[in-house]
Amino acid sequence: MSGENPRVVALGGGHGLAATLSALRGITSEITAIVTVADNGGSSGRLRQEFSIYPPGDLRMALAALCADDEWGRSWAQIMQYRFRSAGELNGHAVGNLLLAALWNKGEDPVAGLDRVGSLLKVIGRVLPMSSEPLDIEATFTNSTGRFIAKGQVQVATAKGRLESLCLLPENPAARSESLDAISQSDWLVMGPGSWFSSVLPHLLVPAQRDALITSKAKKFLILNLDSNIANGSAITAGEYAGYTPIEHIQILREYAPGLNFDYIIADESLVGQGNEIEKYLSSTGGELVVADLRDDSALIHHDSRKLTSLFTHMARELLVG
Repeated sequence: MSGENPRVVALGGGHGLAATLSALRGITSEITAIVTVADNGGSSGRLRQEFSIYPPGDLRMALAALCADDEWGRSWAQIMQYRFRSAGELNGHAVGNLLLAALWNKGEDPVAGLDRVGSLLKVIGRVLPMSSEPLDIEATFTNSTGRFIAKGQVQVATAKGRLESLCLLPENPAARSESLDAISQSDWLVMGPGSWFSSVLPHLLVPAQRDALITSKAKKFLILNLDSNIANGSAITAGEYAGYTPIEHIQILREYAPGLNFDYIIADESLVGQGNEIEKYLSSTGGELVVADLRDDSALIHHDSRKLTSLFTHMARELLVG
């Protein structure tokens, strides 16, 4: 481990990854975010259809989460996240999405464009795409009426049913060499929280990246979602989480990367009850359960970045001593 400034790679997408990045920047300046690139909704989806580029939204959110903590960085984070409000075609577009789209449309290499915006925002660390090309997600579900296929990140994330299979289109995409280098040099690897089927699992469907995660000697952390909470013996359901317990989320992840073992499974205190079922499961699979108060009191389905920072700080100190 690199002293008190560990090299950390965080993988995911959307609000979950943004919360993790906001927390990690409190313990290190050596952060690499590897971001899903399959969004087909909202501003990102519209730009992607018009210009055949990476969907910029999740990448933009990661950049904003890593903006410098000074007046320049904070002001640019707000500008990047600002969405136009109008009766015209710009309505709903985020400024950061348009900035990235402009760089890519003029022929800038996607990573070079991200690095250029990162320099403008004075970001802490680096933001990289999950694969060498834009992707789509396709999943097969079953429900009371039978089997159905959902295609697209939005459709997969909102599907109601039990997951049978998940794939990327095109299948077996190539990883970016920059992402593989970051993983190979990391001290920590962090996955989650986030939309399990559309933001977390897709990282394990990029073969070279999955292999790099499995073989990495870094300490591996998995942050469980709040949405898969168990109360009174039944799952609290929301969107794609319907009917799934935290243990089932871990099991699904292991199906797509059987050799990927996490050193620490991080759970909000509300997830652990009913005889500490998660801990019992981990006793047979390996990994230490870490329980803490992580919920944002003002947005109950989101993690509180400050609470995550406190937890990571404590864990970093223990790892240094160990």
